[in-house]
Amino acid sequence: MPDEAILEELRKIRMLLEPKPSPPKIPPKNFMGQFRDFLSQYKVMGMAVAFILGLYLGTLVQAMVSDLLMPIIQYATPPGVVWQDVSFGPFLVGQFLGALITFLLVVVVIFVIVKVSEKAKVK
Repeated sequence: MPDEAILEELRKIRMLLEPKPSPPKIPPKNFMGQFRDFLSQYKVMGMAVAFILGLYLGTLVQAMVSDLLMPIIQYATPPGVVWQDVSFGPFLVGQFLGALITFLLVVVVIFVIVKVSEKAKVK
């Protein structure tokens, strides 16, 4: 009988030590509470910040290309020809080349940012 008493005592201890289930989350009823839940659940603020930073990163790289790199490319064009007016037959490709260089630089910058964040283990 003492063994059964010990086993019963151990069962009671086990029941007391088991974590209680957390109560179900009650959704907020007011607009601001629902809005805060939406922001935290979908991480909207993080996406918005990333979008805005990406937008301005693109603008910064575009300014670098048009103000720093394309004047250097201007020296490679024949005298009297502006790089925006460069054409191959009927096709004007100067603006396209500027946009292509901008795109490639944005891709390289994003690639470097991703590699650095992976190395630093930033999520």
